[in-house]
Order: sequence, then C-alpha cells, then structure tokens
Amino acid sequence: MDYSTSLLRLTFLALGAALVLIVARSAFRLPLAIDAPAASFLHGAGGCTRFSPWACRSPRTEKSTPRRPSHESDVPRHPLDPLTVTEVSRARDLLRAHPPFASAPSALAVHALALDEPDKPAVRRWRKGAHALPPRRAVAVVRFQGESHVLALDLTAGKVAPLPVPASGYPTMTMDEQTALCAAPFSDPAFNATIRRRGVRLDDVACLPISLGWYGPEEDGGRRLIKSQCYSTEGTANFYMRPIEGLTVLVDMDTGKVVHISDRGAGIPIPAAKNTDYRGAANDDDDGTDRFGYQTVRAPSMEPAPEGPGFQIEDGHTVRWAGWEFHLKADARAGLIVSRATVQDPATGARREVIYKGMASELFVPYMDPTEAWYFKTYMDAGEYGFGLQAMPLVPLNDCPRHARYMDGVFVAADGRPYVRENMICVFERYAGDIAWRHSESPITGMDIRESRPKVTLVARMAASVANYDYIVDWEFQTDGLIRIKVGLSGILMVKGTPYSHMNQVRRNEEMHGTLLSENVIGVIHDHYVTFRLDMDVDGADNSFVRVDMARQDTAPGESPRRSYLKATRHVASTEKDARVRLKLYEPAEFHVINPTKKTRVGNPVGYKVVPAGTAGSLLDPEDPPQKRGAFTNNQIWVTPYNKSEEWAGGLFVYQSKGEDTLATWSERDRPIENKDLVLWYTLGFHHIPCQEDFPIMPTVSSSFDLKPVNFFESNPILKQRPTMEKDLPVCAATA
Repeated sequence: MDYSTSLLRLTFLALGAALVLIVARSAFRLPLAIDAPAASFLHGAGGCTRFSPWACRSPRTEKSTPRRPSHESDVPRHPLDPLTVTEVSRARDLLRAHPPFASAPSALAVHALALDEPDKPAVRRWRKGAHALPPRRAVAVVRFQGESHVLALDLTAGKVAPLPVPASGYPTMTMDEQTALCAAPFSDPAFNATIRRRGVRLDDVACLPISLGWYGPEEDGGRRLIKSQCYSTEGTANFYMRPIEGLTVLVDMDTGKVVHISDRGAGIPIPAAKNTDYRGAANDDDDGTDRFGYQTVRAPSMEPAPEGPGFQIEDGHTVRWAGWEFHLKADARAGLIVSRATVQDPATGARREVIYKGMASELFVPYMDPTEAWYFKTYMDAGEYGFGLQAMPLVPLNDCPRHARYMDGVFVAADGRPYVRENMICVFERYAGDIAWRHSESPITGMDIRESRPKVTLVARMAASVANYDYIVDWEFQTDGLIRIKVGLSGILMVKGTPYSHMNQVRRNEEMHGTLLSENVIGVIHDHYVTFRLDMDVDGADNSFVRVDMARQDTAPGESPRRSYLKATRHVASTEKDARVRLKLYEPAEFHVINPTKKTRVGNPVGYKVVPAGTAGSLLDPEDPPQKRGAFTNNQIWVTPYNKSEEWAGGLFVYQSKGEDTLATWSERDRPIENKDLVLWYTLGFHHIPCQEDFPIMPTVSSSFDLKPVNFFESNPILKQRPTMEKDLPVCAATA
C-alpha cells in the first residue's frame, strides 16, 4: 500500500477514535511555543450569576476571550509542580548527551519523564516565601537499542545517574509508537491478502494496538510484542462496532514487523454500519428533536457570582476554596494528582492536614472471553497506555460547566520534546440541588423551625479516552470536610462479531461470553478496577489504621425486652496483612485512619474513614496469569507503610510484566503500620454485563467512595453556614 493511502486511512481513523486523536497531537512534535493556556490555567469564562436553571448570560457586554499565553515562560513555584516546558527540554539535552545514548541520540526513545518529587519531610516543611524550592530533579524511563533504562536527572547540577530496572516487563508505550503500530500490519503482504479475502477494502480498515498481557516465556519469546485487531470504517465513525472478528496480528514492537497472523473469523460477517454513529450531527434533526418529537433537554447550570467563582487557583496549581487548600496537577501516567490537601478548622482557624498525595495508581480491565482472539484482553490502562497520556481536552459546557477553570498538562514525546495537552483538567463549583444539612420541627412541638443549607461542592475533573472506553475521574471536596472520589465509565464497548442476528439462532446453553446487542454484535462481559493510592496524613504523618467491626450482640436472659443489638468493636491493625480488607455485606465494618496522638476535646482520636462503594471484586482464579499481574485487586483495601518507590500498584514496568512487583507483593512483607506514615489503597470495582442500552455508545455509569471526617472536628464544621436567601442571588436576563 502506498504512503498516501495509509495516511488517508489513518486520518479517517483519527476522526473516529479517541486513541488516534491523542496520538495525532503528540506525533507532530509540537514545539515549545504551543497554542495552549497559561500555567495559571485561569482561562474560564465569567458571566452572569445566579443559580440559573438555563444558564442565562449577563446582558452586559461580554469580555473578549483573552489570548492564551505560551507555556515557554512557566517556572515552578511549588516543590510538587510538574516539570515545565523548559525543564523537559533541559532533561532531553541531558539524556541525549549521556553515554551510551550520545552515540546515537536519535535511537533514544523517552517513555516517561516526570518530576522526581522532593523527600516528603522537606515538602511538608516548605512554606511559600519562607523557603526556597528544593533542587529540581526528574526521573526518566527510556529505551535504547532494545534495552530499558531508568535514570535520575539532577536538572540543576546537570547530572544523570542510573536507577534499578525492574526484573520483568517493559515501560509504558509512547504515543508515537502507538501511532506507528496502527499502521504496522499494512506493511505485511500476508495481512493485506487476508483483508482482501475477508471482503474488505484496505482503504476501509483501521487497526488498533492491543496490549497482550503475559502468558509465559513460550508466548513472548523474550520480545516486546503487541497484538493488533482491525475494524471496518466504512459508513461510520464508530468503527468499534464493525470488528473484523477473529483476525489477530502479532507485531514486534521494536521492529514493527508482523510476527504471526491468526484468522479464525471466516464466516463471521462484519456488523452493519447502520445505527452505529453516535455523533450529534448524525442523530439530530434540524429542529433539535428526534423523529418522535422528543425535545433535547437543556443542561442546568450554576453560574458564578459577579465577582467570579468562589475558588482561586494560585501559581498555576494551588487551589483554595471554602477552607480547602490543595495542589493539583496533570500526570502522564496517573492522570490527575491531588497533593497536600489541607482543611481549615472552623473552630480554631488552624490549617489541618488530610492527604499528602492521592491519585489513580492503576486500572485493570479483564475481558471474560477465553477464546483465541480475546483471552489476552486484560488491560492495565495506566501502566501500559498511560492514563494521563490518553486524557482528552475537556469539552466546555458539556464536560465542564461554563464557569469552570481549565488546567493543561505538559508531557514528553518519544524524542524527548515537550508538548501540551490543553484543557486536561477542569475545576468548578457544583450545586445540584442537594442539601448540606437540614431540620424542620414537627408541629406537635409548637416550634416553628425550618432550617436548611444548600450543598455546594468543588470538583476537579479529568476524562481519559483509552481507545474505545472513556473514564471520568472526579475529586469532589465538600465544605464539611468530606472528599468524594468518583469514576464514571462511558464511551464505546469493545464488541465481538457473531453470525447471530437474533437470540433464537443461539444454541441452547451455548457460551456467548456476553450479550447480543444488535445484529451480529456481542458485547463481551468484562470488569473495571481502578486502584487509588492515598497517602493519608491525618493531622500529621504518623497514623494508624483501625477496623471497626459491627456484629450482633445477643442480650442475656432477662437483661432487656430486646433479644439483640449491634455492637462496634475497634481493632488497630499492627501490620500490613492485618489491614487487608475484602468487603462482605453481612460482616460490616468501618475503616478509619486515625492520628493516635491527636485527640478531640472529649478524648476521641481524630481521623478520617473510608466509606466504600463500587465494591465489585475479582472472581478470577488467583493463579490465572492476568490476576497474578492484577493481584492488587485481590482486596478492596490495603494499607502499607509509606515508601516513595511504591506508587504504581501494578509495578513500575507493567507491560508484559509477570506480576512479581505489585502491591500484593509489597504487602507480603507484612511491615509494621501502627502509628506510622501510612498509604491506604482503595479499589473501585465494576462488573459489566453489557446490555442493549450500551449500544452504540454507553450512558455514563458511575461509582465513588468517600473519605469522611470521623471525630476530626469538635462538632459539625458547617453549623454556621448561612442559608441562601433570594436577595443573595443576582438577577439575570436572558440574551436575545
């Protein structure tokens, strides 16, 4: 196939697939002067301002949108600020000059480059204006002439030093090689012949690279491999719904050569394109209604006050709102990182620590089909693809409300040059009509009391499109000290082609591994697990983990008319194994992180508790190769002592790893954790049996867990919150 045809196919693919949209941007090696928002990230729109049901705008003249400055002049202002454009370029120069890379710098591929965060005690001591920034350092993961390297870079001193390399696995794929791998199969004549035999025009074929897990040395042969599966793009942007079923291409990632082709899909038709397009232009009628006259619902919106939103973003990354203060940044692997989260005590005015650092550490997505073309689909989206690398620019008014402020991410391309992911994170206040607290007195008391307060929260959001699937991650801060961490699932199912067009064609007891969604389309059963790493510092670094078990207590004969009641028993975990938690519906418990040295006025230890939700647990055999690699999902809760090197639940190198460097492995050391600097790990889990409502694109399904104060404050911290009155709300007039 000639170059122009390949380019045309890839361009068409970019219009339909989130993966290639991301890739296309990084592939152009954007220079330093990028058309991107400033590091201050404060480029949201102001506007009128009340809790307006239809988001009316002020009749006053709108201000013009400010010109977005370049990131070239960004400088770090906080010890945890991400690497700047200048620092990425400095790191690139150091790497390319370092032996042995200097001998052939064009052969050097940068797979990861991130801030090497200063030691935790130094960051906790640091105060703006009182202390200089610690020296700026970075950690790089690179490949050179077939070998992986991990290196420490001192950006100030200009020094490079090697770090230990994991025993197995490979680094996160770069966006550049993901782009190249989309085209790799077309260089193989046998593949092209196979496509023609399947009756598909080569110009209508799009192929996507799929990580293949690890199933023994006899399968990978010591090579860095990937599998590619292909789709027909004819007639729809939603090519995911048109799989060329049974066709799997094994590719050597380092050479780009096809190693093996498996085609077991003869006789399975490619599903029709009809009714698969999800884009608005393909589904809207001219009058904004569907053919039955259903009017499109308009999105309600909370508008900011005339003086602007109730939060501030200072120095590009420090967010302040309603007593909360935290550092927020984008990360190529984790996506969104919240650090140094503190809350102001309303009784004393003191600023109190809650979380040192919180982030999504790994995602595990195993599909439940053991057949030849599907068994290997057991993705680890952060460690294999880069959760942040797959983040899309958020869509104003739809992903985030009009008054949101946006943040960018500065990432590194495979050649070491910096590029910007615009509008990767948004921050906004949310009012959904919820109630912060209320009480009305019954008339029988003779007291006319009706007290209620609205709940307004602050949300930091990102959305990643990992090929077909979309993940929405929210960190939501409440005025009562609660933090809600929510994950939403949307996007497009990964589907399987089938000869069946109706369930009456399926043989009795035939295992389909999913649900027939449309003619010739099966949505395959799968799981989603998102493991969060939460470095808790509740009123200080040294904490303990307490399990509060709830169980039935029977009364003694004659003790009470009651036969039983619920009793709570506290148990302080002494070691890591003591703190492992597998949730059980009929063995309830609460899970507290406390500071045993800090007590309330009446003597309770201050703390925060994990309020679980999204509690699906893995049902795979623990010795199943995917589950060995994803062993961090064996429990919903783990607690480990703080270790700076233990950040990624699946290990530093996840791609084709064997599972010997995971959270489960670290926890086997059973280290002491009582009154220590602790890290709590929580896994949100989803079982997904697809249904027809998921076709052709899925309505968002969400789950969340909470970090809730437990005896942290002396009383209700929002007791003195004022109610909202009509006079508090400015009046809006709708524009013509």
